[in-house]
Amino acid sequence: MKALFIITGRGMGGDAVIAINVIKALEQKGVKCEIALDETAPGLLFKKNNYDWHKIIIPQAGGHAATKKTAIKAAFRSFRAVFKVRKLIKKVKPDIVIGINGGGAIMGAIGSKLARTPSFSLVCTPLDLKICPKFNNCLAFPELFNDFELPNNVMKTYFPINPNTNKGDKNKALEKLKENKNFDENKKSILFSSGSSIFKGVMQATANFSETTNDYNIILVGIPLKDEYLDIIDQNKIIYLGYVDWLKDLFDYVDLVIATDDGLMVEESLACQQPTIALTKVKWGRYHNFSSIFKGAVIEAEVDNITEKIFEALKNLDKLKNNAKKYSNQILNADSFIADTIITEMKKNS
Repeated sequence: MKALFIITGRGMGGDAVIAINVIKALEQKGVKCEIALDETAPGLLFKKNNYDWHKIIIPQAGGHAATKKTAIKAAFRSFRAVFKVRKLIKKVKPDIVIGINGGGAIMGAIGSKLARTPSFSLVCTPLDLKICPKFNNCLAFPELFNDFELPNNVMKTYFPINPNTNKGDKNKALEKLKENKNFDENKKSILFSSGSSIFKGVMQATANFSETTNDYNIILVGIPLKDEYLDIIDQNKIIYLGYVDWLKDLFDYVDLVIATDDGLMVEESLACQQPTIALTKVKWGRYHNFSSIFKGAVIEAEVDNITEKIFEALKNLDKLKNNAKKYSNQILNADSFIADTIITEMKKNS
């Protein structure tokens, strides 16, 4: 069996992580996978994992931040794109085409229809949800759980995170943290992150909390989207680590995680059974109401009230941790669930 993945984005961030985790789960079950990215995508995450890819056109409207202007621009680019996708499908001859989020999901669905090949979509934006179910069955990620009525051919799933996310080593994290002059192992540690890139609101929230207390190790990871964002924080009060490839070790060590309201990072924290605060409206203005999806395990905060919400979480660490345990296994098994669902679709059409 062979699957062709049409993946939105630049092959570096969240969409690429989702794709790789599903691909690896399918490969473990005997499915051969091929990958297609936009012709401009650097594909660094795929290079790191020793995957080659086909180059096509995958328009992007901006996901949750899409505007009428960006959607129209993406639509014009889609005319040429869909025929490139069709041509690639005819060349690869997959048993199924899997579209991943945004333009990848939409181009995969439409291109497959033209190529008369079975398809399946993983969707996470309102535009995906509007278009893809008209062509094939779908799985929807948590961003769509609350505010949208899902069609009958759309099921819910958590994000497929790396199954080793919860296998960090707190001792390794401790040794690395000791290298920073601001670190005190006798204090509780609080981690701020928005993934590999740091958004301005995350920097501001970190700075706001650091101005109120010096009783905690305040850890910030990632690379700022703009260099000047570093001026927002006082690096004498914060342990700024930049980009790290030992995040799972940090998850195992820290006492509280503040993650942006974009799903993947929140789920990684919960998979590690960490008390978690979802920092809302800082990443393209997103708000997904994760506190209602992960009831009792996630507290929501905004930049202006981050200090108040952190102290609320610190008073309830045990309760938050116990509630996180309820979701951990489901999240860690999401990659296998998605792979099994795709294989069922393949067998249905064989």
